[in-house]
Amino acid sequence: MWDNRYRDATYAYGKAPNDFFKSSVEKYQPEGIILMPAEGEGRNAVYAAKAGLEVYAFDISVEGRNKALQLAREEHVSIDYQVGDFQKMDFPEDHFDAAALIYAHLPLHLLADYHKIIARLIKPHGLVILEGFSKNNLPLREKNPGIGGPDKIEMLFSEESIIRDFPNFEVLELAEVETELSEGEYHNGIAKVIRFVGKKKM
Repeated sequence: MWDNRYRDATYAYGKAPNDFFKSSVEKYQPEGIILMPAEGEGRNAVYAAKAGLEVYAFDISVEGRNKALQLAREEHVSIDYQVGDFQKMDFPEDHFDAAALIYAHLPLHLLADYHKIIARLIKPHGLVILEGFSKNNLPLREKNPGIGGPDKIEMLFSEESIIRDFPNFEVLELAEVETELSEGEYHNGIAKVIRFVGKKKM
């Protein structure tokens, strides 16, 4: 499904970074190495590289990787982008200074474990930046499928699920927000999202 979506020459979610990710990078100014799972066509990875971060991105889509590397070339930056199953990748613990999870929605049986793996990979005092569709987005999606996101409530986020999945993080920001999305072809309209910035404790 993702290869089919990303195969088109047009960038499915545009080339500009996600607004919350961009504003969080500007506000908290992370330095060093950032991990970017489920990175798709690379719009956020390329922005992070332009902001001076060393980027390690991955996704299950080969076509997403191709588009991301193309965008990186256009913007004259370098990113390390791997394709594969995150749970089978061999990253060292306490290695990354930050991680960004931007619309990284997964089936329920994978989501909590995925977040726990991310948490282990972050250095003490490192950041997790997350934006994803809220459980309360479903009624809005029913009215306007063009806002995108999963149609299964178990794949969506809540403030409670974030606190549960990242217990060893100081909450710098955590809120459900109603926002107007304008990201390429597949995120358009009023949506409810969860926004989280957490700082790993010692």
